Amino acid sequence: MNWLLVAMGGAIGASLRYGAGLWLLKPHMQFPWPTWWINIIGCACAGAFFAFSQKYPMLQHETRLFLMVGILGGFTTFSSFGLETFQLLKQGQLILAFAYAISSVLVGVLALTLAYLLFKIILE
Repeated sequence: MNWLLVAMGGAIGASLRYGAGLWLLKPHMQFPWPTWWINIIGCACAGAFFAFSQKYPMLQHETRLFLMVGILGGFTTFSSFGLETFQLLKQGQLILAFAYAISSVLVGVLALTLAYLLFKIILE
């Protein structure tokens, strides 16, 4: 059953990622905004879910598998982030590559933290 929850969530997350990527993609972009936004949104969702799972621990295991491992695992992508950073470096776009890498991590953690705190307050 756990495998099925992860697989179903992964299919949903990957489909959402594909659709969001198409929607966010604009011609002649230098900065990889679609992946950046997808990962930031995913971090915020992870923070919100973490706060929710602490408030309602009885849902934690199955819900975590479906939402966190499945949907968010399929939605966000470290491999695309790594490839896009590498491509920027390969093109000689050092500043853009470092801005992308550093801002992805910092803003991602900030989004996760803010969503966690917000949902923790809402759920109290």
